[in-house]
Amino acid sequence: MKFIRYGKYTGEPADALDLEELIKRLGDFFLQSGFESQFYGVSQMDPERSMEALREAILRALQQGDLLPEDAMSDELREMLQDPGALNSQAVKDLLDKITERLANEGFINPQQPPQITPPPQTSARGQLGQPHERQPEARFEITDKTIDFLGFKTLQDLLGSLGRSSFGRHDTRDLSTGVESGGVSRPYEFGDTLNMDISATLFNAVRREGAKVPIEMTYSDLMVHQCEYHSSCATVVLLDCSHSMILYGEDRFTPAKRVAMALSHLIRTQYPGDTLSLVLFHDSAEEVPLGELARVQVGPYYTNTREGLRLAQRILLRQKKDMRQIVMITDGKPSALTLEDGRIYKNAFGLDPFVVSQTLEEVNKCKRAGIMINTFMLASDYSLVHFVQKITAMCRGKAYFTTPYTLGQYLLMDYMSRKTKQIH
Repeated sequence: MKFIRYGKYTGEPADALDLEELIKRLGDFFLQSGFESQFYGVSQMDPERSMEALREAILRALQQGDLLPEDAMSDELREMLQDPGALNSQAVKDLLDKITERLANEGFINPQQPPQITPPPQTSARGQLGQPHERQPEARFEITDKTIDFLGFKTLQDLLGSLGRSSFGRHDTRDLSTGVESGGVSRPYEFGDTLNMDISATLFNAVRREGAKVPIEMTYSDLMVHQCEYHSSCATVVLLDCSHSMILYGEDRFTPAKRVAMALSHLIRTQYPGDTLSLVLFHDSAEEVPLGELARVQVGPYYTNTREGLRLAQRILLRQKKDMRQIVMITDGKPSALTLEDGRIYKNAFGLDPFVVSQTLEEVNKCKRAGIMINTFMLASDYSLVHFVQKITAMCRGKAYFTTPYTLGQYLLMDYMSRKTKQIH
């Protein structure tokens, strides 16, 4: 009789990998903003990523340990991963290929095959053509919205964890209105109120007036409605500086700023559904960028046109019918550029140019007249910059936070959720 012997299935090492933990560790790779490229000569404005670079980043994450369970790796594979020439091993290459395949299958990345190039004809009427020596295009990938959303959630989780317990909800005010959630004593119904009826109080009024009988006859004056706390809505524009100074001086300030903006987007979408959030990048000029593209933007060899950013932010906010309008400006440099009336860009990177400063403050004054508050998060502490930011704060009655890339997220989320009136310097 024929027998079939089955053994215990141990699985592949790639199947035992926690992809969410891997994505978290690859966050800096996915969100890189051009900081490394200034040292390695790579184009700073190329947001594309090659599959080969992704495999190298995954290998570095695996070499840090704790990603693959001990029982999922053989001693031979463990030694191969720690070898400086690990990418030359076929077993390691197969492992990295299976991990990238899992990332694609579960929707974290979107692989893009290189374009197919039709070779030229080998012969022509005048003779034979040689083989082309063009460099073969590399396979690329794009991170998906799932990855961007996950990184925003993880950043928000880490930031709130460092803040301790925080209460979620909408922005509370001192006013009461008739809504859905009860927050105060009942009152008589008035025309225009939400019909959030207090049934017990309404029936009691009718019984007290007519006596206990069936059917109970109710009149307009018997109606009682619940009161709840009035929740206001807020329109926010994140004004993000992407000038070259954000990656200079040996520090990457742009990637932490992107992380915080992604966390703020996740917070508003999940906890403040009535609010809106827009993103404006300002550099030599200014442009509105969809939040889904935030993870892919990079800095460039730009100046800082703060006034143009404020202009665009005003146009966006004035279209919003919200109770509150605010600009959250994240920058590390002084205004050094200005768009003239004829479209030309005036630039001066040396000191605080009086012309640029005066025109920028005039735009701040327009924000004040429009009822738009400006909260500034300054990633530098030069005396002249501090004085300039304090002027903006005083004019718009906003807040100024002089912080670092490491504490930016804590201050920004605390400000958005608590709406405190004090300034933090």
